[in-house]
Amino acid sequence: MTSHTSAIAAIDPVKLDRLAEVAVKVGLDLQPGQDLVLTAPISALSLVRRIAEHAYKAGAGVVTPIFSDDELTLARYRHAPDASFDRAEGWLYEGMAKAFAGNAARLAVRGDNPMLLAAEDPAKVSRANKATSTAYRPALEKITGFDINWNIVAFPTPAWAALVFPGEAEDVAVAKLAEAIFAASRVDREDPVAAWKEHNAALARRTSWLNGKAFHALRFRGPGTDLTVGLADGHKWNGGAETAKNGITCNPNIPTEEVFTTPHAHRVEGHVTSTKPLSYQGTLIDQISVRFEGGRIVEASAARGADVLNKVLDTDEGARRLGEVALVPHSSPIAQSGLLFYNTLFDENAASHIALGQCYSTCFADSNLTPGEVAARGGNSSLIHIDWMVGSGEIDIDGLDKDGNSEPVMRKGEWA
Repeated sequence: MTSHTSAIAAIDPVKLDRLAEVAVKVGLDLQPGQDLVLTAPISALSLVRRIAEHAYKAGAGVVTPIFSDDELTLARYRHAPDASFDRAEGWLYEGMAKAFAGNAARLAVRGDNPMLLAAEDPAKVSRANKATSTAYRPALEKITGFDINWNIVAFPTPAWAALVFPGEAEDVAVAKLAEAIFAASRVDREDPVAAWKEHNAALARRTSWLNGKAFHALRFRGPGTDLTVGLADGHKWNGGAETAKNGITCNPNIPTEEVFTTPHAHRVEGHVTSTKPLSYQGTLIDQISVRFEGGRIVEASAARGADVLNKVLDTDEGARRLGEVALVPHSSPIAQSGLLFYNTLFDENAASHIALGQCYSTCFADSNLTPGEVAARGGNSSLIHIDWMVGSGEIDIDGLDKDGNSEPVMRKGEWA
């Protein structure tokens, strides 16, 4: 077992600095005078320091980091009184919501151990998640409503690396995960900012084709899947760079390979089987199989993690309905890496996917809809938003018009 210090030393410092620069310049396009609220695991401190440096060079007002720590999280599950699991730091999230209302940007560094809570009581995990989701909602609405520029990037922490590369020495696993993150985030190129410009242009061509078609529904067919996903009235496809309501164009997810939109919460019919495991709050949920009627999941099973899946589905009324449908070619670099990252930021970019729960109000042609208007057009509302993969090299997708006429969108997982 090597020390964490030597494991972190295995990360290429030049590419790590480029990742920080891409997060600030491409991910956020941070503006002079703009504050930045940043969340990260404490083990990602070396990246956070570089992000702060690039943010201040770009003219940031104040950079405020909020750190999490695996051992602190576990201390709660092992020693806290039962009532603790129905509480959340609402004051903190109110402060974040206030910061976003004042036009602060938001950056999340992902790298937490995906299996951290695997051995903990699922009921406590579920209660804590629900309390946090409820408290975080005022801040989250500023993000899902795209009021501000925001971004998520990843850092190769030792606990995460050990999961992706089991059996490797800690420093080797961290170095391998770092290289996979750098490649997917396009910072292994000489000029990553230019590489992102080119990639965003390619995604924009896809979204403009789909928006021109204005399909009424998409039909997914393949092994264990025959699913028709109605699309929300007045939906809009997004992907890659997007302009937030504050006028700043940012790349919310680094990496990203998807184009996505809002399904109609009441017009989803048929059955679908997951094509990759879903890592959710310390549980691996594998071989998910669900059946929809009238937009709602009426039957659900999983070969592994079924109890956690069912708890998730019972979160609220919207948890059994879809909030997102996204298309990703099977030839995406993340799919071709052959890795299961146990992290949705990466795994969702390896395959077409659907998300249970909250929709993005930005996926409507009219971006200034009230929550009531979003719902009237078929947009879903929920405390959760959980992506899971349904695409593969065996899935065909057709676009359907109102009369049921179909047009190929994807064949064997590739753009038709």
